Amino acid sequence: MSMGDAWDRIWGDITASAPPSSEGVWIALGAVLVSVAVPSLWHLVRHVVTLVHEAGHALVATLLGRDVRSISLHSDTSGLTVSRGDARRLPLALKAFAGYPAPGVTGLAIAWAVGAGHGIAVLWVSVAALLLVLMRVRNVYGVLVVVAVAAGLGWAAWALPDEWRVGIACGLAWLLLIGGVRAVVELQGTRRGGARGSDADALARLTHVPGGVWVALFWLVTVACLVAGAWLLVGAAG
Repeated sequence: MSMGDAWDRIWGDITASAPPSSEGVWIALGAVLVSVAVPSLWHLVRHVVTLVHEAGHALVATLLGRDVRSISLHSDTSGLTVSRGDARRLPLALKAFAGYPAPGVTGLAIAWAVGAGHGIAVLWVSVAALLLVLMRVRNVYGVLVVVAVAAGLGWAAWALPDEWRVGIACGLAWLLLIGGVRAVVELQGTRRGGARGSDADALARLTHVPGGVWVALFWLVTVACLVAGAWLLVGAAG
């Protein structure tokens, strides 16, 4: 197949309409609930949530005119995004705030796209976004994570039948919606345990608003995204 034929096929996928099936939405939800509930599986899929978290930091930093120098992803599912530029409190606070809401907001956007019949396009757009993120990843483990996720989504987008592709898009939406909430719950637990190096603590230093308030805001945003995203997905499934 020539490059032109491949691009025509990808563009056809992006512009095609493929509504989700009821079975696909519920099977995807069940698979994600198991993945989030089982510790070993959660440790694996948590990398996707962290990846979107760090991409959220990077995107907001870029929109604010800061230079994103590096993104790192680590085997313990933590991550770090380093940027330089405007050192005023507001840009720094916005960049720090962006991480925890990013999975929920992205999951909500994917849920809308799936409900609008663009589930297959979600996979190709996700691959393109991951390639952009890869350009800023600076550690070996992070490169492996991004390449593995991009390769998996790319293979699925290219090789699987439409019903499976839309189902995977549903699963990605559920994972980010539910995983985003669980990440905030974990943040709250680590802060109760005495850890003080989180985004909430960075925001507390920048704004003089207690870190617990920022955790509560993360909680409200991610739960709101979960409720709205679930409504979109379930409604689309009929």
